[in-house]
Amino acid sequence: QVQLVESGGGLVQAGGSLRLSCTASERTRSSYAMAWFRQAPGKEREFVAANSLLRNTYYADPVKGRFTISRDNAKNTVYLQMNSLKPEDTAVYYCSAGSRISRTKEEYDYWGQGTQVTVSS
Repeated sequence: QVQLVESGGGLVQAGGSLRLSCTASERTRSSYAMAWFRQAPGKEREFVAANSLLRNTYYADPVKGRFTISRDNAKNTVYLQMNSLKPEDTAVYYCSAGSRISRTKEEYDYWGQGTQVTVSS
């Protein structure tokens, strides 16, 4: 069972930056791909970015050019650097891990508890 622990959320003004971190309890086949999703109030959980052990990377269109996902394999940690934040980025951000990289939440087996990101206008 892979456990994921997130940190780094908070309140920031529009145009500001935050970096989220997610550390997996172990590196297994189930953590080959690690991804970030987000869920705003009243909305479905949506894909943000994903990264695999082979450095393949996917981004959702709304965050391309503003967010960067990276990974430290030695620390079993994935990061999400978020720049030029907008009020519409406000959501609970969830880290996830799975055996193959995907934009689909159903492909991920493990989830963190979520961390709140609030962007004020």
